Amino acid sequence: MRVDEHLEVLRRDGEKLADAAQRAGLDAPVPPCPGWQVRDVLQHTGGVHRWAAGYLTTGRPTPFTAAEREQFFVQVEDATLIDWYRSGHRALVDVLAGADPAVDCWSFLPAPSPLEFWARRQAHETAVHRADVESAIGSTPAWAPAFAVDGTEELLRGFFARRPERIACEPPVAVALSATDADAAWTIRMDAGGLRVTDGAEPATLALSGTATDVYLLLWNRIDLDRFTVEGDPGALATWRSKAAVT
Repeated sequence: MRVDEHLEVLRRDGEKLADAAQRAGLDAPVPPCPGWQVRDVLQHTGGVHRWAAGYLTTGRPTPFTAAEREQFFVQVEDATLIDWYRSGHRALVDVLAGADPAVDCWSFLPAPSPLEFWARRQAHETAVHRADVESAIGSTPAWAPAFAVDGTEELLRGFFARRPERIACEPPVAVALSATDADAAWTIRMDAGGLRVTDGAEPATLALSGTATDVYLLLWNRIDLDRFTVEGDPGALATWRSKAAVT
């Protein structure tokens, strides 16, 4: 996906996240994130947006220190929290839209350029947290299959490719996932050596078929199996969920 395509999703989902927060109320629990309320999602995502923009605006070549991060992840009073979130989201969109394609700054997953990394990463960060806030009002968003496939690729071949040993387990299990609305399928194998991902739905402990959005949200541990066609042992998903937790 292009930067402008990621930007369009980021713009839309950031606005929808805030709208859902307004409807739900800050005290509403967020079922996919036990212990979190809507205010926690706003605090977290608003901080992440400011943190990401900080790299692009400063050209910072190394990660911010823990002390420096505090300027982005501040505690905001309930009365101004939604407006604070909205302003940070708008600022991030503006920074990405106006950035020089050759901007050089720190990033943490492989990408053709830092700008492409940050546009993609913030689009998916915001999409998943939009799903969190919408869960507080009993709804589940849907995305174009291309975006959902892109997010699944980022999670499997980006996040967890950095430290595949995080997903080590014994005995081995495998989960095959097929998108019903896109030409995309993956087989996730988890064993003593960690995580291995291959293209295609191969023989597995558990085989699941659902929309690209459903696969995306399932792997982010945001929905359950009731939206899928299931073959095999559903218990295999518990292994993934116990190992693959990303806020």
